[in-house]
Parts: sequence; structure tokens; C-alpha cells
Amino acid sequence: MHELIERKTIFEGHVVGLYLDQVLLPNGKPVEREVVLHGGAVGMVPLDTEGCLTMVRQYRHATGEYLLEIPAGKLDEGESPESCAARELIEEVGLAPGRLIKLSEFYTSPGFSNEVLHLYLALDLEPREAAPEEDEFLEVERMPLEEALEAVGRLEIRDSKTVAGIALASLWRATRDGRKEVR
Repeated sequence: MHELIERKTIFEGHVVGLYLDQVLLPNGKPVEREVVLHGGAVGMVPLDTEGCLTMVRQYRHATGEYLLEIPAGKLDEGESPESCAARELIEEVGLAPGRLIKLSEFYTSPGFSNEVLHLYLALDLEPREAAPEEDEFLEVERMPLEEALEAVGRLEIRDSKTVAGIALASLWRATRDGRKEVR
């Protein structure tokens, strides 16, 4: 078992906290580990009755690129992933999900962060008025699921939650594997 000896706060922001941990390894050797703590997030794969996804293209400062992504957002304190998914889908692309099916949940970068992303398939979509946050500049794009999967293969879609979402939505559509509806 790894034992936490000491945690030093480097930075605490609105989205993440950065810490330097002193950890004792099972062999008794002490090491330093850089840790990013995050409150969790959701990603939604909005799939309409025509088999098309609605995604957003946005500039990501950390990558220096515009990325095509599924709608997503961070969990507010005390908010359920399902509520967050419905809220973020309306805010970012103006669609309300009639049904949410949980596709997966996973650690985004477990080598240094505890962030968990909850991934949903959003179905029975109803139009609403989008209301992006004032620092979000989003271009909404609609694309057939098959084309999105091909774009992943061509390395045109490189965001991890989007790659996972498209792959799992494609698998769900091919098998209708009966994942639990959560809403």
C-alpha cells in the first residue's frame, strides 16, 4: 500500500487543485508525486433519430488548437452527474435529453489526477435555447455517427472523452446492449 506522508498545496483554483505529495512506497522508499484533484465532469453523446451527433468545436488553450468535442462540463458541488449532463447539454448545444443512458465512467488521467468523467448517451432530444457561459465560444456541428467514427480513425477527433463517447455510442447502436437508462 502507498502511504501519504505529507501533502503540500501548490495551487487551488476554480477547476483544479495542484498538490505535491510525499508518499511512502510499499518497499519503504519515499517519493514525490504531483497530484491534480478535480471534482469530476460529464460528457454527453447527443444522438438524434437520424443517427447524427451534435458536437462543439472550441479553442482549447492548453493544446493551442480548436478541437471537435462532444458537449461536456464540470460537476457543480453536490450536483448529480445526470443533472449536470442535462444542464450542460442545454447550455452548450440547446438540446434537452429525454433519455440518458450511462455509457461509462472513467479516470481521465489517473497517472496524476483523480478526475472522473461520467459519459452518457443522450437520446430523444428536444430543442431548447442554448446558453453558453460567457467564456465559452462554441461552434455547434452536427455529424452522422459513422462519419464521426471515421474522423476518429483519421485522427481528426483527438479529445479523449469524445473518442470514447463516439466509440461507445457506435457500439451501443450496433448492439443496443441494454445499458441502464438513468433518466
